[in-house]
Amino acid sequence: MTESNCVPALVSKIADNVERVIMGKRHAIEQTLLALLCEGHLLIEDVPGLGKTMLARAIARSIGSQFSRIQFTPDMLPSDVTGVSVFNQKNQEFEFRPGPIFAQIVLADEINRATPKTQAALLEAMEERQVTVDGETYRLARPFLVLATQNPIEYEGTFPLPEAQIDRFIMRIRLGYPERKHEIAILDSQRDHHPIEDLQQVVSVAELQAAQEAVKTVYVDEQIKQYIVALTTATRQHEDVYLGASPRGSLALFKTARAYAAAQGRDFVLPDDVKALASATLAHRLIISPSARIKNVDPATVIQETLNTVPIPGARVAP
Repeated sequence: MTESNCVPALVSKIADNVERVIMGKRHAIEQTLLALLCEGHLLIEDVPGLGKTMLARAIARSIGSQFSRIQFTPDMLPSDVTGVSVFNQKNQEFEFRPGPIFAQIVLADEINRATPKTQAALLEAMEERQVTVDGETYRLARPFLVLATQNPIEYEGTFPLPEAQIDRFIMRIRLGYPERKHEIAILDSQRDHHPIEDLQQVVSVAELQAAQEAVKTVYVDEQIKQYIVALTTATRQHEDVYLGASPRGSLALFKTARAYAAAQGRDFVLPDDVKALASATLAHRLIISPSARIKNVDPATVIQETLNTVPIPGARVAP
């Protein structure tokens, strides 16, 4: 039995638990868990009231990890995120007081409402799993997931995420409105109290870390690697794209494809795994050219065109 066989049971167990709170969004829940398995970070872009905060809280409760919520505002300072050194008059020394980034599941709510300077306070934590304050470096606990949200409709009082920040998110997803039957189920579930209060831990942090290590053992054939790079290269050469996906985009697609394969109970990656995650991992990294924006060209459409034109490894043209 391969190490990746432990992953499907873990994903199913957490997803079933989270679905008691976030109803009818199994696909979005599983995508969030893929980011967690890859030790990546997730950007949820959607309108308010769809359960983005509850999703983060439910996952934190399900794995028994520390949860922290940062409500980003224009007047927030970088020290409000990372923490600050305070002078202790008793011992006449400076003491570091950790900020809310020192948690395992961090919800960065409405991240685009903070100034670029404050947004940049997340960069080191997201990339290197550490925070440097006043020359001192502090390591962050594992697992560590930043789950950021932003409203794609309301732009007043917001600061667009810079490319360096967006590129740090391994995936971008949307929850979307629930179906009618699921919305009715939400009304029933919250009749007396919120179901998040009853949610119990279903896996340990040690089990999650074992699954994260198992994902790293999933085999990726050389042809699959070439396919991933061909897809990202095609985005850079697309006529409607001003700036294509970076090598970090290739790495994100590589990592998530392995996690997806492991979640399916396989110890190898298929081309379909790559295709299933191409939009979620690459679309948010593309900058559409001004002329294409006038024609309302969408990054997701560019990714779909790329998938349609880049040859699949091992595929043969019909005679």
